[in-house]
Amino acid sequence: MFQATMESVGFRQDSLVYKYVKITAVVALYWVVSISMVFVNKRLLGGSTMGDKDAPLFVTWFQCVVTVAACFVLTQASKFFPKLVTFPEIGPLERTKVRQVLPLTFMFVGMITLNNLCLKYVGVAFYYVGRSLSTVFNVLFTYLLLGQKTSLPAVICCAVIIGGFFLGVDQENEAGSLSIMGVIFGVMASAFVSLFAIFTKKVLPCVDGSVWLLSYYNNALACVLFLPLILLAGEVPAVLSLLSEGLHYWLTMVVGGLFGFAIGYVTGLQIQVTSPLTHNISGTAKACAQTVLATWWYSDVKALLWWVSNAVVLGGSMAYTKVKQLEMKASHNAPREPSCEDGNDLKKEDVKG
Repeated sequence: MFQATMESVGFRQDSLVYKYVKITAVVALYWVVSISMVFVNKRLLGGSTMGDKDAPLFVTWFQCVVTVAACFVLTQASKFFPKLVTFPEIGPLERTKVRQVLPLTFMFVGMITLNNLCLKYVGVAFYYVGRSLSTVFNVLFTYLLLGQKTSLPAVICCAVIIGGFFLGVDQENEAGSLSIMGVIFGVMASAFVSLFAIFTKKVLPCVDGSVWLLSYYNNALACVLFLPLILLAGEVPAVLSLLSEGLHYWLTMVVGGLFGFAIGYVTGLQIQVTSPLTHNISGTAKACAQTVLATWWYSDVKALLWWVSNAVVLGGSMAYTKVKQLEMKASHNAPREPSCEDGNDLKKEDVKG
C-alpha cells in the first residue's frame, strides 16, 4: 500500500512537471513566433527610403496568400494524418458566408495594412508604444457600439496608457527618430484592432464558431480586396522591380507569411494551456523583451524617459488586464438575483414538505 501511494505521488509529480514544461514550451514558442514575425516584417517592409521597391501593400497581400495556402495544406494533412493534424475542412467560398464575413474582412484589411505601415515607419523598439492604444479604443468602442460602461479603475489604467503613449512620442521626437506618419498609422491600427476584436465575436457564429475557418475567409477575401488597393497605391512598378529579387528575398517573404499564419495558432495554443489573463500578461512581457531586443539589435541608445514611457505603457496595460480579471471574477461569484420561477419552485417544495 505504501509503495502504491509513493507511485501515485511520483505520478502526480511527473504530471505536474510535464504540465510546467508544456506551458513553458508553449509560452516560449509564442514569444519566438511573435517577436520573429515583427523583425521579419520590418526587414521586408524596410523604412521610408525603399525607393523603387517600396510595396507595403503587396507584401501584406503576399502574406494573406501564404496564409490561404497554409490552410489548404493543413486541410489535406488532416485528411491523411488525422491523428497528428486537426484542421477544419475548407473549400470554395460559400456565397452566404462571404456576405456575412465581408464587412469584417474590410476591418481585417485595414488592421493588417495599418499594422504593417506603422511598423514600416517606426522602429521595432517603438512599435509597441506606437500601437499601444488598442486597449483605450476597445473601451471607447465598447461604450459607443455596445453601450457597455467601463469601471473607474479600468478607465484610470487607460489614462495611464495614454500618458505613456504621449511621453513615448515626445521622447521619440527628442531623439530625432519620430515619424509622424508612423504614429498616425499606429493610432489608426489600434482603432482597427479594437473594432476587429469586437466584431469578430459577432461574425464567428457565421462560420460555425471556427477561428481557423474565419481566418481562411478573411485572408481569401483580403487577397481579392488588396488587388485594387495595390493598383490605386501605384505599387505595380515596385512589384515588377521586386520580381527580379533573388531566392533569399522570396524565401523571407514566405517565412513572413508563415509567421503571420502561425501567430494565430500559437496565440490560441497559449490561451488553451494557460488562460486569457496569462496570455495578456505574456503578451505584455513579450513586448518588453521585444523592445529590449530591438534596441540591442539595432544598437539604439535611448534616454531614461524613453524607457519610462515604455514602462508606463506596459504597467498600465498589465494593470488593466488585472482589473478586468478581478471584475470578471467578482461578477462570476456574485449571488444570482432570485427570479419568479425560483419563488414558484420554493413554494412547491414547501407544499410537498
